Amino acid sequence: MAHHTRFSLLGKRALVTGSSQGIGLAIAHGLADAGAKVILNGRSPDKLAKAAESFKASGITVETLCFDVTEAEAITQALKTTGKTIDILVNNTGIQKRSLLVDMPLADWKAVIDTNLTSAFVVTQAVVKGMMERKSGKIVNICSLMSELARPTTGNYAASKGGLKMLTKAMCGEWAKDNIQINGLAPGYISTELTQVLKNDPKFDTWIKGRTPANRWGEVEDLVGACVFLCSPAADFVNGQILTVDGGLSAVI
Repeated sequence: MAHHTRFSLLGKRALVTGSSQGIGLAIAHGLADAGAKVILNGRSPDKLAKAAESFKASGITVETLCFDVTEAEAITQALKTTGKTIDILVNNTGIQKRSLLVDMPLADWKAVIDTNLTSAFVVTQAVVKGMMERKSGKIVNICSLMSELARPTTGNYAASKGGLKMLTKAMCGEWAKDNIQINGLAPGYISTELTQVLKNDPKFDTWIKGRTPANRWGEVEDLVGACVFLCSPAADFVNGQILTVDGGLSAVI
């Protein structure tokens, strides 16, 4: 397969967290198509094995690392087992636990903050030292439209994604000098396992389509090109930025 040099990821090894399904799996496919050697991550060995199978039709072999992104020791041990350089890190893992803030259990608050925000810090900390030594690396944090906006019942999610936006900028402030580019990709309303309950609500579905200039939900594949760009040499002077992919929703009132 031919790869345009500026967008080629040939020779690069990419770890995508939470990539056994949904957005993470689509991004992993995109990075592999651009030439990267991909490492899938998740907590379920069975789901990871199924995800790895989805690459075989394209003749692509991927690695899998099964670990919980919220457990620092598990991350360190998993990365030791692979023993290979990580050139690209995509912090994608995310969960939703919806309720009004006034009624939100503290456990639900902590679970979302730990999974969506703290995990990006912990995984990056485990990977970035090697990037600093090599003076080269790409990190993409999967933020959200809710890094900027919020709705009732999404307080914990919006807080986690707002924090991830600022963590992205803080990472840039510390590591750009080491030739590491750290950026955020902010999806709008994308059709995934997490949003299926919303998409199944006719009233909400109609509202989203009417609110979005593109007049549709996004698909996971809509995020691939933007992520490949941020991971490629074409984005070598793009740093600390949040690229929103939302069909125009945040551009209009």
